[in-house]
Amino acid sequence: MPVKATLLTIKFLRVFCDRVGRWGSLLIIPLILVTAWDIFARKLVWIQLWLIENAGAIFQSTILQEMEWHLHTGLFALVLGMGYVNNRHVRVDLLHERLTFRSQAWVEFLGCSFFLLPFAALVVYFAFIYTYESYAIGEISASLVGLSHRWLIKSVLLIGLVVALLAGIAVWLETVLVLFGPRELRFEMMTLKRRETAAAGENDD
Repeated sequence: MPVKATLLTIKFLRVFCDRVGRWGSLLIIPLILVTAWDIFARKLVWIQLWLIENAGAIFQSTILQEMEWHLHTGLFALVLGMGYVNNRHVRVDLLHERLTFRSQAWVEFLGCSFFLLPFAALVVYFAFIYTYESYAIGEISASLVGLSHRWLIKSVLLIGLVVALLAGIAVWLETVLVLFGPRELRFEMMTLKRRETAAAGENDD
């Protein structure tokens, strides 16, 4: 793939993963509201009973708790890709920071090539089957008063995993440019170091 096309692909994937993560992070708002209401309603049971009778079963504690779990799952899944393209994921910094810049690039390249991308692709494949089977059987909650349409939350998990795979592809392409592409692209494209700490003129081959 030509360098220019690679750069455009990387930029598109980074922006896409970042935007999905930013929009997905908004799930923290309903998550906080639902959790806070569930805790509040348990203290004033009469309010909860009145709402169930007059507004619907959605105010039942079991449904509220399942909504909390689902919102937490969606929040976690959708920000995976954003965290990776912005280098905000967990690293073993005790080892990583001791390596030279080029050694870090090789670790990232090999890790993406043999671990992240194959594993992410495998997980996406099984997540698709997991979601499709849930849709096909019309899966509902194991609880008699729980939520229905379980395939919806499973599809969100699938989307999050796909975005994480795309983020892995973006970072892999960046490491390819760093290791094998024009030297002047090294610091412009690398995501191994946080943007605020990366030194544009650093030379640590």
